[in-house]
Amino acid sequence: MTILSTLRRALAGANLAVLPGQALYNQVVDLARRPDWYIAGEVPDTIDGRFDMVALMLSLVLLRLEAEPGDAPKQLSADLADRFINDMDGSLRQGGIGDQVVGKHIGQMMAALGGRLGAYRDAGGDDAALATALRRNLWRGEPVADDAVAWVVAETRRLAAGLAGLPYAAISSGAIA
Repeated sequence: MTILSTLRRALAGANLAVLPGQALYNQVVDLARRPDWYIAGEVPDTIDGRFDMVALMLSLVLLRLEAEPGDAPKQLSADLADRFINDMDGSLRQGGIGDQVVGKHIGQMMAALGGRLGAYRDAGGDDAALATALRRNLWRGEPVADDAVAWVVAETRRLAAGLAGLPYAAISSGAIA
C-alpha cells in the first residue's frame, strides 16, 4: 500500500465519498431504494426485501464490470464489495447486532450476494431463468403476482442494457442512474 493510498484511507473517515467505489455504491443503493420496485414489482418492503434489492442492483453492476478488460474493473468490483460490507456492517450494528456476531452475519450476507450473483449470471439472457432466480431471491418463495415478476424482469433487463451501453469511465465515476 502506498503512502498516498494510506493517507486517503485515513482521511476517508472524515469524508466517505473519497472511499474507492463509494460514489458508485451510493448509486447502487439509490437504484435499490426506488419505490417502484416495492410498488409495481411488489418486492417486500422489509429489511430482507431491501437487502435483496441492493444485492440485485449490485449484481447487475458487478456483472457489467466482469465484461470490462483490465485490472481497474476488478479493483472496482473489490471496492464495491468493501463498500457493501461496510454498509451491511453499519446496518447490522444500528439494528442492535453485537460485535461478537456481526462477522457471522456479514459472512452470511456475502454468501447470499455471491449466490445471487451466480444465479443472475447463470440466467444470462433467459427471462424465464431470471424470473425463477428473482422469485427465489426477491420473494423468497412467497406468492407474488406474475405481472409483478414480469415487471421486475423487464426493469432488470432495462437496467442491465443501460449499464452495458455505458463506458467504464461513467460507471467508475458512479454515473449509472
